[in-house]
Amino acid sequence: MPYEWTSSDTGNGQTLTLWPHQSLPPRGFVLFIGVTAAMISLPLFALLGSVLLWALLPFLAMAVGGIWYAIHRNRESARILEVLTLDADTARLVRTGPRGLTQEWDCNRYWARVTLHAKGGPVPNYVTLSGNGREVEIGAFLSEEERLTLSQDLPRHIRAEL
Repeated sequence: MPYEWTSSDTGNGQTLTLWPHQSLPPRGFVLFIGVTAAMISLPLFALLGSVLLWALLPFLAMAVGGIWYAIHRNRESARILEVLTLDADTARLVRTGPRGLTQEWDCNRYWARVTLHAKGGPVPNYVTLSGNGREVEIGAFLSEEERLTLSQDLPRHIRAEL
């Protein structure tokens, strides 16, 4: 699961950390680009010493560069972190987006409500937290099954006595 519950150091609170799933680690990214470049350049060996090599080389380099750019942009846009902190009387959600922009929401823990929107949200099994006059999404980047599990897990932790 790309989320984790931890207890605070003082023992009077809990923290939920959520992040998007990254199926391609940095080492795998480098390996994939290297193998792709090698496989694309393999047919060029037959053209060594010919003028045609220089005609094809920029297009093959653009193909590898385009693949690198697309995967890199995808990895950068998935740099999202959501941290829900539950202390004795407050629930606080801080979302850090891919560009470093942070958004915050907090309310009295007693009034915090978890809602699962099975249909009608931007994604199936859309999970929201409401309280203090606002409703905010949580874990929209999780898979459908993970959001369902999160919606069952959150109320237990919010209602738990500290």
